[in-house]
Amino acid sequence: MKVLYVEDNEVARQYVQAGLSRSGFSVDLAATGSEGFERAPSGAYDVLILDVMLPDCEGTDLLLRLRRAGVETPVLFLSGRGEVEARVRGLEVGADDYLPKPFALSELVARLRAIVRRRQNVPANGVLSVGDLVLDLGARKVRRGDRDIDLPPKQFALLELLMRNAGCVVSRSTILETVWGDDIDLRSNAVNVQISYLRQRIDRDFEAKLLHTKPGFGYVIEDRTRREALGVR
Repeated sequence: MKVLYVEDNEVARQYVQAGLSRSGFSVDLAATGSEGFERAPSGAYDVLILDVMLPDCEGTDLLLRLRRAGVETPVLFLSGRGEVEARVRGLEVGADDYLPKPFALSELVARLRAIVRRRQNVPANGVLSVGDLVLDLGARKVRRGDRDIDLPPKQFALLELLMRNAGCVVSRSTILETVWGDDIDLRSNAVNVQISYLRQRIDRDFEAKLLHTKPGFGYVIEDRTRREALGVR
């Protein structure tokens, strides 16, 4: 996996480059937003890591410029600004993830691999579908059959995660880490609550149920209509 890391602090650059290299990544470095903007559109990178505070621009402004230029490479912000407002801003402008400093290299590696894995599970047109349920990532819209379904952000993110992994059980811990990140107590029942709300919206009024619970493991979204018609469980 090839990474471009845009960071003005030389110590941080070398630390991350060395750590990721030990995990099998190939890492190129850039010290300014301008240098990052020149190198990122090359198409050579699987993921970009951006610092928020760069000497010549904000990392969020750099990302906006890249997205306007048609660069769709996934992005992770790695920043000392860990307050909720900064993280929300980073995600709103198009980042795939946001990891505050200080951080563990093992977590950075896991997040980078998860970002790339999620992107690989999305068709070129950005539309996910399971049975007659359709999620349009670009338009941020959900439709089942002939009915549009309005979902608040957390439920949209939850449904997106499940549909990216359609047919596979997604654990509660994975849901918490991906959808809520650091914003929630791991003991919270938020997953149960949001799964219940999501089930009401996408399944309640339809004969075929798509969202299923695997007791002790997690949740899976899949169309079991054919299996059930054949008597297969």
